[in-house]
Order: sequence, then C-alpha cells, then structure tokens
Amino acid sequence: MTASTLDDLHQHAAHNYHPLPVVVAQAEGAWVTDVDGRRYLDALAAYSALNFGHRHPALIAAVHEQLERVTLTSRAFHHDRFAPFCADLARLTGMDAVLPMNTGAEAVETAIKLARRWGYRVKGVPADQATIIVADSNFHGRTTTIVGFSTDPTARDDFGPFAPGFRTVPFGDAAALEAAIDETTVAVLIEPIQGEAGVIVPPEGYLGCVRRITRDHDVLLLADEIQSGLGRTGTTFACELEDVVPDVYILGKALGGGVIPVSAIAADHELMSVFTPGSHGSTFGGNPLACAVGSAVVALLETGEFQARSRELGAHLKVRLDDLVARDERVEQARVVGLWAGVQLVPGLPARGVCERLLDLGVLAKDTHETTVRLAPPLVITRDEVDLLVDRLEEALD
Repeated sequence: MTASTLDDLHQHAAHNYHPLPVVVAQAEGAWVTDVDGRRYLDALAAYSALNFGHRHPALIAAVHEQLERVTLTSRAFHHDRFAPFCADLARLTGMDAVLPMNTGAEAVETAIKLARRWGYRVKGVPADQATIIVADSNFHGRTTTIVGFSTDPTARDDFGPFAPGFRTVPFGDAAALEAAIDETTVAVLIEPIQGEAGVIVPPEGYLGCVRRITRDHDVLLLADEIQSGLGRTGTTFACELEDVVPDVYILGKALGGGVIPVSAIAADHELMSVFTPGSHGSTFGGNPLACAVGSAVVALLETGEFQARSRELGAHLKVRLDDLVARDERVEQARVVGLWAGVQLVPGLPARGVCERLLDLGVLAKDTHETTVRLAPPLVITRDEVDLLVDRLEEALD
C-alpha cells in the first residue's frame, strides 16, 4: 500500500488515532484481509469487542433477521426485543435488572449516576458531596467526567476543568483503598484487570478484599468488565476468578458481538430503582437491533464454549510466552489471564516498532504505554494460530 493511499484516508479525518498502516476490507473469524488482499491474524479483536471473532454466523444471522423487522423505536415505545434481552443479560449476570446503553463510556457514566443517586437517596450522603474511589492507571472511557479521574496525561491533558468527587488510590493496594473511604464515599469503581494499562493483574486476593471492604463500609462495588468480561479471562466475568459478585456489572464491547455498539449495567432492582422515568436515558440505548445482537451474545456465552476456549488456549499462550520470557532478555514479563496478555518489553524497546514489525509478518497487535504489546485475540482462535502468534512475536523482536 502506498503512502499516498494512507494519506488519502486521513485527508478529511481528525487525527485522534495513530493506527498501524493497514486498511482492512474483509474479515472472518480470527483473520482479516486488507485492500491489497493480504491476510492478517487479528491478535487484538478490537480491544475485546470481537471476542467471538469477525462475523460470527449466529450473530450475523441475528442481525439479518432483525433488519427485516425493525431497527429503532427509541425508548418512547416498547419493542418486542427489549424485555427478552434484559431477561437474558440479567440471567447471565445473576442480577435482576438491566439498563442498556450504547458505548462502554456511557455504561460507566450510568454506573456513576446510579452510585451517586443511591448515595443521596439511600445512604444519606449530603447533597453534591458524594465521592467515588478509583484506581490509578485506570481506563473507563473518554468522556470529560471519566478522563478527569484518569492518571494518563494523554487522555487527560487540556480537557479540564473536570468534575470533582473522585479519589485515586494505587491499583492493587486494598489498604490504601480502605483508608480513602469516609462518610461521603458511595462507590469503588474498578477494573478487575486493567486492560488499557497493559493487562495489569492485581495481587491474588485483592478483589476479595475490595469486596469485603466495600461491604463493611456500606459502599457499592462497580466492576468495569467492559474489556475483561464476557469470556475474555476464561470465565464469564473476571470477578469470578476470585468468587466476587459486585453490586454493579458494567458491560460493553463484546456485548455487541463486533456488530453494533451495545453496553449495559446490571444490578439488583433495589439499586436500579433509584432511576426514575426521565432521570436517565439514551435514544439508541436498548434499541431492537442492539437487543437482538445482545441476546445472541448471551446465548453463545451460556454454552460455556468460549469461556472454556479462553481457559485452555490461554493456558497454552501462557506457556509459550513464559518460555519466551525465559529465553529472550528483551521481554521482561508476560502477564496472561485467559486469552489476554500484556507482553512487557525492556525499557527502551518501543512496543510500537514491534507491532509494526508484526504487521509486516501478518499479525495485528497494538502497543500500549510505550513498552507493552497487548494481545487479545478472538476466542475462536485455534491452538495452531496461538503458536503462529507467538512465533511471529519472537520473530518481530529480532
């Protein structure tokens, strides 16, 4: 592909991304094909939005069927896919109420609003004084509220002034989290595993401690499972790795099956009832097409097949990457949970360059935080393709 072709792509587009120089034209399963007909193994899966691979037949069938009937009504009216989707997702999460939205950031904002309103109306926090505890290196979205409590300068700089009401503590430090709680604290908002930070896994037992602390202090636990949930870590939700049940699940990305933006929060009615008609909404949230896709995603997860694939192939990926760490001094660490890995390179070795070399070798991956290569292949990947991925990674390092 010529440089002029790539320049043409950005002639009328804002430069808010720095994509790798590839233009995808077709995709199927774990593979994509560019405009020149070259195939690539997708080792990113749209940051876990494509857990079920590109164009999964069951999801495409659900889309086609719904397109023939109705796509949008807005929540001003009922439609026949809404109640079944809410019931399906409630069953999957073990909660009894669901509030659908569109993007992950919208779902996080919805959870923040729920926590604050619960704090005022149920816990009795004085008006406009509610605080929420978050972790450093978090990534919960791109709205001005959310980037206001980000510790990433690229996401935060020059977008202020920011909304108050958030306290940041070190990720993985349960004692610091407990020390930050006071009578104004209404919630802890946390990723069970930090994806954008480089697949950062907290110390064993951390999530369980956070759950105990939040219960002891009458504080809600909001689990952002937008990247970690829906099969990615070998369980339906990453919280299950420590037998933790949060007060609110925040879901997105893979909930849309790689077809359409779908997000939601799930909680029990006792919490969700703080929302009243007109207090929160979205024109496209819970639309018929989104609900049809979301129900099809739940059906795929309820078989357990994708969670099992993530566990089994993730174990193989870990063995291969651990071996690479042991043999290659340029790789400092490999953090692996299910089919999700952060490959930490030594300081001074830019992950962007490694990802560009991987592209030349027919593998799509993405760098994060300068020296981490993030791997999140679709859960439909095969064992041979996992081997191909690691082999190409080792070759790219050379």
